[in-house]
Amino acid sequence: MVDVGDLFQALADRTRRLILDELTERDGQTLFEICGRLATRHQVGSSRQAISQHLDVLEAAGLIVTRRQGRYKFHHLDTRPLRSITERWLRSEPTEETP
Repeated sequence: MVDVGDLFQALADRTRRLILDELTERDGQTLFEICGRLATRHQVGSSRQAISQHLDVLEAAGLIVTRRQGRYKFHHLDTRPLRSITERWLRSEPTEETP
C-alpha cells in the first residue's frame, strides 16, 4: 500500500497533475508523447529528464504504472490509490450534523 503522504506530495505539483490529466484523456503514452502534449497544450517547457523524474514520483506514489514494449515504455494511469482515499474518508454520509 502506498503512503498517503507520498500520494498527496505527488499530487501537490502542478506538472504532475497535468501529466495525470493527460493520461486521463489518453492513457498509455510514452515519455515523448507526454512531453509533446505538455508543451503544446499547457506550455510546460520542462526537459524530458524533468518530466521523467515527475513520472518516477507518480509511479512511486502508485498513480501510474508502466509497461515496456520493445524499446518503448508506456505510462498508464492507476486510480486505485485515489479510490482508497475516497473510500477511507467518504464512506458514507455523516450521521450527525457538524457545526
